[in-house]
Amino acid sequence: MRRLKKLSKSHSVTGTQETDGSATTAATTTAAAASTDAAEADTNGGSSVANTLKETLLNADIFKHFDKSGRSEFLKYLKQQLQDTPDSPVFDRNGTFKLGISNAIYQLIWQALRFKVKKDVLLHVLNDVVALHKEFPSLILDVVNILDSETSLMTDGLQEERHSFVQIVKDLDKVLPESLLKERLEIDTLQEVGIVKNKSFYTKFIKVKTKLYYKQRRFNLFREESEGFAKLITELNQDFDEHTTPAAIMDIIKSLIGCFNLDPNRVLDIIIESFETRPDRWKLFIPLLRSYMPTGAIICEVLGYKFCYFYASRTPRSLYHVCALLLKHGVIELNDVYVWLAPNDAQIRADWDADLADAREMVRKLHVICTNKKEEDKDAVQPSTKKFDEDKYCGNQKFGLCEALLKVGDWENAYRIIQKLPEQSVVVQEPIARAIIELVHLSVEQIYYKKVFKAPAGRKQSRNRIYDDTKLLAKMQAREFSDLRKYTWPMANVLGPSMYHDTVLMYKLTRIMCKILLDLGVDNLNGPAPNTEAEQHYYEIISCLDASILPALLYLDNNCSMSEEIWAVLKFFPYHLRYSLYGRWKNDSYQLHPNLIRRCGLAQRDIKALMKRVSKENVKPLGRLVGKYSHCTPGLLFDYILVQIQMYDNLIGPVCDMLKYLTALSFDCLGYCIIESLTMTGRGRFKDDGTSLSLWLQSLASFCGTIYKKYNIEMSGLLQYVANQLKSQKSLDLLVLREIVHKMAGVESCEEMTNDQLQALCGGEQLRGEAGYFSQVRNTKKSSNRLKEALANNDLAVTLCLLMAQQKHCVIYRETAAHSHLKLVGSLYDQCQDALVQFGTFLGSSYSVDEYVERLPSIITMLREYHINTDVAFFLARPMFTHQINQKYDQLRKADPNAKKLTTAQKLQKYLEATQLIMSPIVESVRPLHSIKVWEDISPQFLVTFWSLSMYDLHVPNDIYQREIGKLKQLAQQAADGKDSNQSKNKKEQERYIALMEKLSDERKKQHEHVDKILQRLQEQKDSWFLLRSAKSAKNDTITQFLQLCLFPRCTFTALDALYCAKFVQTIHNLKTANFSTLLCYDRLFCDITYSVTSCTEGEATRYGRFLCAMLETVMRWHADQAVFNKECANYPGFVTKFRVSNQFSEANDHVGYENYRHVCHKWHYKITKAIVFCLDSKDFMQIRNALIILMRILPHYPVLSKLAQIIERKVDKVREEEKTKRPDLFAIASSYIGQLKQKTPHMFKESDFHQIAERPTPAVVTPVKVTASDKTTTTTTTTTTPAAAAAKPTTAVPVYNNEQKPSSKEQDTKSAASKSSKPDAGTVPAKSISAPAASERESKRDAAQATARETQSNRNTETRDELQSSSNNGNANSSSNGSQIERRSREAEREREREREERHSMSSTRSSQRDRGNINKEPRTEAEIQQRARERAQRLEELEAAAQRGLKREKPSRREERNQHRHDALETVDLINNQDHRHFDEYDGRQRDRDLSSVSNESNASLQIRRSLDALEYEKVDSKRRKLEASSSSSKKVEELVDSVKKARGLKTKERNKDKATEEERDARKDRKLGRKRDRNEESGVGEHKRRREVQNGEDELRERAERHREKSPHERSHEKFERERGASSRDDRQYIKSTRASRINY
Repeated sequence: MRRLKKLSKSHSVTGTQETDGSATTAATTTAAAASTDAAEADTNGGSSVANTLKETLLNADIFKHFDKSGRSEFLKYLKQQLQDTPDSPVFDRNGTFKLGISNAIYQLIWQALRFKVKKDVLLHVLNDVVALHKEFPSLILDVVNILDSETSLMTDGLQEERHSFVQIVKDLDKVLPESLLKERLEIDTLQEVGIVKNKSFYTKFIKVKTKLYYKQRRFNLFREESEGFAKLITELNQDFDEHTTPAAIMDIIKSLIGCFNLDPNRVLDIIIESFETRPDRWKLFIPLLRSYMPTGAIICEVLGYKFCYFYASRTPRSLYHVCALLLKHGVIELNDVYVWLAPNDAQIRADWDADLADAREMVRKLHVICTNKKEEDKDAVQPSTKKFDEDKYCGNQKFGLCEALLKVGDWENAYRIIQKLPEQSVVVQEPIARAIIELVHLSVEQIYYKKVFKAPAGRKQSRNRIYDDTKLLAKMQAREFSDLRKYTWPMANVLGPSMYHDTVLMYKLTRIMCKILLDLGVDNLNGPAPNTEAEQHYYEIISCLDASILPALLYLDNNCSMSEEIWAVLKFFPYHLRYSLYGRWKNDSYQLHPNLIRRCGLAQRDIKALMKRVSKENVKPLGRLVGKYSHCTPGLLFDYILVQIQMYDNLIGPVCDMLKYLTALSFDCLGYCIIESLTMTGRGRFKDDGTSLSLWLQSLASFCGTIYKKYNIEMSGLLQYVANQLKSQKSLDLLVLREIVHKMAGVESCEEMTNDQLQALCGGEQLRGEAGYFSQVRNTKKSSNRLKEALANNDLAVTLCLLMAQQKHCVIYRETAAHSHLKLVGSLYDQCQDALVQFGTFLGSSYSVDEYVERLPSIITMLREYHINTDVAFFLARPMFTHQINQKYDQLRKADPNAKKLTTAQKLQKYLEATQLIMSPIVESVRPLHSIKVWEDISPQFLVTFWSLSMYDLHVPNDIYQREIGKLKQLAQQAADGKDSNQSKNKKEQERYIALMEKLSDERKKQHEHVDKILQRLQEQKDSWFLLRSAKSAKNDTITQFLQLCLFPRCTFTALDALYCAKFVQTIHNLKTANFSTLLCYDRLFCDITYSVTSCTEGEATRYGRFLCAMLETVMRWHADQAVFNKECANYPGFVTKFRVSNQFSEANDHVGYENYRHVCHKWHYKITKAIVFCLDSKDFMQIRNALIILMRILPHYPVLSKLAQIIERKVDKVREEEKTKRPDLFAIASSYIGQLKQKTPHMFKESDFHQIAERPTPAVVTPVKVTASDKTTTTTTTTTTPAAAAAKPTTAVPVYNNEQKPSSKEQDTKSAASKSSKPDAGTVPAKSISAPAASERESKRDAAQATARETQSNRNTETRDELQSSSNNGNANSSSNGSQIERRSREAEREREREREERHSMSSTRSSQRDRGNINKEPRTEAEIQQRARERAQRLEELEAAAQRGLKREKPSRREERNQHRHDALETVDLINNQDHRHFDEYDGRQRDRDLSSVSNESNASLQIRRSLDALEYEKVDSKRRKLEASSSSSKKVEELVDSVKKARGLKTKERNKDKATEEERDARKDRKLGRKRDRNEESGVGEHKRRREVQNGEDELRERAERHREKSPHERSHEKFERERGASSRDDRQYIKSTRASRINY
C-alpha cells in the first residue's frame, strides 16, 4: 500500500481524446483517489478518513469465499453503490467523489494477480460488471493502468505478479473493446501483451505526434507583401477624426489581411505598437483590439514577448502604459501577463530582506564603541540614509507596470500586484508612492474643498491627465464622508509611511479626519454609538493614523505644524486608543522601511550625543534641539531620556526645563513612554538586598511628579495604571501617585514634621497652608485642578481611595506569604498608609464639600460593602460630618420664626439638635459592627464621637496663629518700608500680607466658636459614654475596649491623629466623664509597650512615639507642679481609686494624692525602660529600630531620671557598636539618639527629686516586715544590708493610696538622721522593703495570679478587688479594717518596730561617735570576732522569724472575714503601684535600685539565681562607700570590743524574752525551717543547672560578658571580695535564713 501511495502521488493519468476526455479523466481520478485514500487509511489507522473508508469500502473478507458467495456479494455491493447516483458511478449527487466502486474493482483485480481469485472467475465477474453501467469499461481500464504502473516497477522477486497481469490483460479483449484498450493502455504494455504486434508502431507514433504538436504552420509566408504592412501602419497612425469608429478600422484591417495575405499575429503586433505611440487614443484602440482578438491570452503572449525582449535593457514606459490600459479595460487579465514580467517574486523578496538586514547592520555599527580611534577614522564612512536607486527601479518590470496602472487609475489591479510582493516593498518606491498620492488627491478633491476647506478664488484645476477620465472621476471621487471608505482610506493605508512625499495630502487627510470627528460629536470621554456608521468612521480614522499618518511623521524633520495638526485629530480619542497608536508608532513603525531604520538609528546617535552635554547652564539651547527631535521621533527621544533619568536623578531638573519646547503630541507621547517604562519587564523593583525600592523607580516617580506639575499632560492613563496595579494587589507604583499628589497639589506625606507644623495642622486651611508644610503651598492651584479633573473624568477619586484602603490591609499577608523581607513589608504598608492619607487629604482640600459628599460613598457603605476598616472609613467620611451638621443647623435655625432673635444658648441647643439628627443614623449603623458585649463597656455614640472628631474640633493653636500673624506683620512692615523703585509692587505686597492677617484672625475666631460648640456637645453626651456596668469590672474592660477600638488604631494612623488621641484622653478627663479612669488608662498604656512597639512598622512607630510623647507631656506637666495637679486632677473622676456602684466618690481617700501620683509616674518610667531594654536586647531588626524611633520621639519627656538614662545609653551604645557594620541604618539612628541624649544629660533628675522616697534602714539590723494580708498568701521577708548599702540604696516606701499628708521637705531634713537609721513608722510611711528572694517569690506568685486572671474573667474582678484592697490595707495602717484581729496584729508589729528602732539607734550613735574620734587605723577583725557576730545575727533572725510566725498565726482566721467585709462594701480599688504588675517596681525600687536593668529584658523576672549573678554590680557602690567609711573612721580595738559587749548584752536580753514567748508552734516552725533548708539547697542546685542550660540555649550574651568581666578582677572588685570575706558566714547564714523562711512559709 505504501507503493500504491507513492505511485498515486507521482504518476499522472493520461487522458483520451476530446470525445471521451471528461469521462475518462473522471474515472482515472476516481481510481487514483480511491487507491490513495485506501493507502492513507491503511497507513494512518484511526483517523477520520480511515473511519469513512471503513463505512464505504468493500469488505475484504468476501474474497476468502469468493467462489461460493463472494461473487454475488461483490456484484450486490456494486449495484448498491449505483443506487444513489445511477447517472455516474464516480460522483454522488453533490458532486463528491466516491471511493467504493473504484476500490472494489482494484481489490478484485489485485486478488487475481496474487492468484487468490482465478482468472476465469475474474473475467466472468468483469463481464457482469461491464453490463451494469456504460462507464464501467473506462473505470476498469483506469484501474488496470494503475496496476500496470505498479507491476512494472516491482523488483525481481515479484515477477510472478507482473506475468499474471500480462495474462489477464491478454484476455481482457473478451470483456472490453480492443480499441479502448489501445487507446488507454501504454504502448509498451500493448506491445508486451501482444495487442500491438508491429515493432515500428512506436516510431510512427512519435513522428505523428511531432508533426501534430511541434511543426509550425504558417499562413502563406512566402506570399506576404510588405506593402500590406505599410498600408496597415499608415491606417493605424493617421489622424482620426471624431467620426472614425473601431469597426471601420477593423474592416480596413481585414481587407489588408485578405488582400496582401498578412500574418494575423504580426498584424496584432503592429496594432499594439501603434497603440504605444498614441496611448491617448485608447478609446479607439481598446475596442479595436477587443474586436480583433477576443482572446486576451494571445494578446498577453504578444505583450510577454515584448517584455522579455527588454529584460536586459530599460523597458519603455509606453509598453507599461498600453499594458495598464488593456488591464484597466479588461482586455487582458493580470495573471496572464504577470508571469511574463521580470524579476520573479522570490528575487524581489530576497532583495527586500537584504535591504532590511543592511539597514539593521548599519544601526548596529552605530552603537558599537570602537577602541581604536585611528582605525575608525581611516575606515569611517559616514552612515546615512540611502537615496532612490532609479536604475534598479527601472529594471523591475512589475514595479513599472504597477506605476502605470496607478497612473491610469486602475487601483484594483495595482493593489493586486502590491499584495503579491512583500509589504511596503512596492510603495517604498517613490514613483509608485507618488502615483498613489495622486489617486488619493483625486478621491478627496471634491469633498475637501466642499466640506472642510473653502477653495480660494481662482484656484486652478489639476493638469493631470487622470482628471480627464470622467468615468474614473465619477468612480473614485468622494462626495460624502461615507464615500471615503471605498477608495480613500484603503489607498492611504497601503501608502503607509511613504505619504511623507506629499505633506499637503497629510494636511488634507488630517483636516478631513478632524471634521468627521467634530460632526460625530465624540471626544476623549464619549465615543460613538456601537454598531453604527459613525463607529466605522471612528475606527477607519484610527487605522489611517496608525498605518500612514504617524509613520510618515518619522520622515519629516522639524515639522512642528504637522505635529499639531495630528494632535488636533488624536485629542478626540481616549487615552487607551492613543497609547496603542503610540506603542505601534514607537516600536513597530520604524521597522517598515530600511530607510526608516537608518533614520531612527541616526536619531538615536544624535540623542545620545545631546544628552551627554546636558547641564543647568545650557538648558535653553539644548531644549530647542530636543524640541526638534521630538517632532518626528518622540518615542525614541523619550525612551533614552527616561533611561538616563532612572540612572542619574540629578538630570530631572534640567530635563524638565528642556522639555518646554515640546508640542502637545510630544507631551502626550511622553505620558505613554512613562507608563511603558514603569511596566517594562526584566528590571527588579527592589534593591539587591530586597528590603527597599530600587532607585530607578524612585527617580522615575520623582520625574513624574515634576513633569506633570510643570506641563499640561493628560494623566488619566497614569492614574488608571496605578489603579490597575492596585487591583492586581501591587502597591509599589503608589510611589508615583504620592509624588504626583505632592508636586501637583502641594499635599505632603512627610512624617518628619516639627511640633510647630503639627500644631499648625490643627488649625484652619489658611494656617495649614502658611505654616503646616515644609514648602509653602504656592502655584499649585492650576495643577491641583488638573489632577482633580483627571480623577473626576475617569471616576478614579473614590476608586483609588478604596483600593488603597483594601491594599493597605492585604499587603502584609500577601508580602509575608511571598517570603518578603520584614523591612520591605513594613515599608510597603507605610507607603499604602502614607499614600492613602495624602490622597484623602488632597480630596478633602480640593473638592468642595458638596462634591465630596456626592462622590464619596456613605460611611455605612464603606464599612459593610467595601469592607474598609473603621480608621480609613471615618478618615474619608470625616469632612462630611461637619458639613452635614452645619447644613442641618442652618435649616433648623432658619425654620425658627425667631431666627434673628435667638440667644447663644438657643443657638447652641439648635446645634446640638442638628448634631443628634445627623449622627444618630451613623451611631445605629456601627452597632452591628461589634458584639453586644462591646457595647456593654462603651456606647456606640462614644465610638462614633471619637472617630468623627479631629484635632481641629478640640484644640485651637493660638500660639501658632499669633506667630504667623506676627510674621506677616513684619513682612508687611518691610514691604511698607521698602526703598525699591517699584512702590506699587511694594504696596500690593503689603496689602496681600494684611489680607492674610485678616484671614488668619477670622479663621482663629471661627475655630474658637467651633471648638466651644464641640465641647458643649461633648459635655452633653459624656454621661452616656461609659455605662454603669463598667463600675463592676474595675474599669479594665472599659479601658480595654477604648484602647482596642479607639486609641491604638487611630494613634498610628497619622501624626495629627496621634496628637488627637492624646488630646481626646485629656478632654475626657477634663470633662469629668463618669465611669472612666484616667489613671488606669495611662497605666495600661505605659506599663507594657513591648508588644505595641514590636508590631509597628517604621511609620507607625514614629506616630506611636508622637502619641506617647504627647501623653507623657500631660503626665509630666501634672508631675512637675502640685498646684497644676490639684487644679486639673484632684477630685476628678479619672483619679478615683475606689469606684462605687452609687458613683459617689466624695470621700477623701477615694482619690490619688500628689505624692502617690509621683510614685506612679516613677513606675511608668521604669516600665517604659524595661520594655525599651527588652526590645534593644532582642537582636531583632524591627524591635530595635522601632525602639530607637520611639526613643527619639519621646526624648523631650523621657528619660528624665539619670539612672534610667544611663541604662538606656548603655543599651543604645551597645546596639550602635554591634550594628556598625551589619545594619548601617540602625547604627545611624542609634548614633543620632546618643548625641541628643547626651545633650539632655545635664537636665536629668535624681530619683529623690523625681518622687519622695524613704531611706533604707541600718543594714546591720535585720528587720521583720509584714507585707500582705490577702487571702491567697502571707509573706514575711527580711532585709539585711550594710551601712554603706543603707546609704546607697534608699527604699521607696510610700504606697500610692496613702492619703495622709506626707512630711514636707524641711521636716524630712530635720528627721534625716532618724530616717537613715530607723524604719519609717507605719502610720506615716508604711515600709515595704523586701529582699531579693522575697521579691522573687512575690513576682512568681503574682505572675501565676495574673495568668489565672486572664483565663477566668469573672473571678478576676472579685479576686483583684480583694487582693488590691488588702494590699492597700497593708500599705497604710489607717486605711485597714477596724476588726479586732487586725488591730492586735498592728500593735504587735508596732512593738517589734520599737525594739528594732532602739537597737538601730544605739548602733548608729556608736558609729557616729567612732567617726567623730578622728582617723585611727582600724585593725583587722579576728576569726573569733567574725564567728561571734555571725552567731548573734543568726540568733536575732530566729527571734524575729518566730515573732512573724505568731503574727501569721493570728492573722489566718480573720482573712475570710476581711474578704467578706470588702465585698459588702461594694468598692472597687484601682491599684497602680501594688497591683500584680508592680512586682518589678518593688524589686527595682527595694532591692536593686542601682543595678543594671539590662537583665530585665532577656531573663525571667521570677528567676532568683539569675539576679544573684548580677549582685556584683550592686556591691560596687557599696564597696566604694565602705572604703571611704573605713578610711575616715579611726575606731580602735577597744571601741570595737565595747560595741560587741553591748551587742552581746542586748542579745542575751532578747534571748531571754523570746524564751518566755516560745510556744509549741515555734518549735514546729523550726523543724519546718530545717526541712526547708534542705529543699532550698536542692532547689538552688536545680535552678543553677536550669540557668546554665538556658544560657546555652538562648545565648545569654550579656551574662557571659559579665562572667568574663568578673574573671578579670579589678582592684576595686578585689576590695569588694575582701569585704565579702569579712562578712563571712554571717551573710551566708542570712541568705539561708531567708530561704528557709520562704520554704517554711510554703510548708506552713
